[in-house]
Amino acid sequence: MAPHDLRRPFKRAAISDQQRRRELSLQRQSQHRRDAQHQARCLANSILSLQNDAVADIEPEFEIEPQPEEQHARDFDVRQAARLRGPEARLWFAKQLMLPEWMIDVPDRLSVDWYVCARPAGKRCFVVSSNGTTVSRLRNGSQLHRFPSALPNGAKTNNSSRSGQSYCILDCIFHEPDQTYYVIDMVCWAGMSLYECTAEFRLFWLNSKLAETGACNDPSPYHRYSFKTVVVYNCDQEGLRAAYTGPVPYVKDGLLFSNKHAHYQSGNTPLILVWKDENCSQYVLDTDSKGQVPDQQQVVLELLDDGRLATSDDPTVIFGCLDRDFIQKTGLVASNLLRFAINEGGLCFADGKLERADLHYLGKTNRARAFADSYSKIMFQYTARHSPLRIEHLFASVNSTNVEENSSDADMAG
Repeated sequence: MAPHDLRRPFKRAAISDQQRRRELSLQRQSQHRRDAQHQARCLANSILSLQNDAVADIEPEFEIEPQPEEQHARDFDVRQAARLRGPEARLWFAKQLMLPEWMIDVPDRLSVDWYVCARPAGKRCFVVSSNGTTVSRLRNGSQLHRFPSALPNGAKTNNSSRSGQSYCILDCIFHEPDQTYYVIDMVCWAGMSLYECTAEFRLFWLNSKLAETGACNDPSPYHRYSFKTVVVYNCDQEGLRAAYTGPVPYVKDGLLFSNKHAHYQSGNTPLILVWKDENCSQYVLDTDSKGQVPDQQQVVLELLDDGRLATSDDPTVIFGCLDRDFIQKTGLVASNLLRFAINEGGLCFADGKLERADLHYLGKTNRARAFADSYSKIMFQYTARHSPLRIEHLFASVNSTNVEENSSDADMAG
């Protein structure tokens, strides 16, 4: 890259509205906080109403507003969800983790507003400690491990005197080679919810509290698996270089970028981003069931009632539509997850939006799969094959942000 290019942020032809959605996500957080407070009031009113219903001659003091089904799903407790089975469990758990989008374009103010870390390779899961035991569950709801741990209320020991309401929820990646849970986020600690705390605070709380419990110690009879935190850097020149090239005790699977102001949001969010290349991940391009990179990119889309093919995003992105005769002939039904190959016609865009996709039907996906691909994953995989976003582009954007910040400081001083 020429020297004069180093100050200029990398810009590609518009293929998404990722930056606009990042800004909207941050704006909506204040509204979500008000919604959460309203939900808490409704929950308290519901408890009072249930208590009153137990005594026939006492009239309820509160009129509880009926809650939409979607809001009820959000209120559903992660510990209760452990009792779900089959498709219900897969769908519920698939929507609870905060899932990163794939980095399609470089965020504004990357070196100021973002963290970066080397993402461990492994199985993404929730770890829940409650009632003297600890359970880890994968994105599809299946149980990974049940074990004693040093987490709050995570083992039946003499010094475990916390109440049943004292529980802990961690967002982790289980790394098979060293049998270690690498904690990438903290959702709840000792019964205190951290959903509405910024990533900056959650990172501070995670590093402060986890070590205090002894959860980072070596395994023992009352602590079967070790928990470790991931080193997180400010995404400046030094931090980006350390995350990209620095040694880590685990197998790397790309870089994970987190907006410092982001709350913990269930589902896909543009405020958490993943990026890969061949130097920091063994698997940049998706592989097939045999572990081979197919000649044509494959995508998984959900079949809607009207025959359209949608991503897992909210709102969904439509990639095409199946003919009704074809649907009947193949026995497909709405909500089926279908696998397609992208043909030579590729993906066509107009004004930054997908206009047409040349797709070839391959068949249904494995039943264990919970949801379709996201738009950002499809686009990252597509650009990785044709015009990848390279580490040089990230460094150029970091340099550009630093130059702009220094120029702004100089203007204020002048």
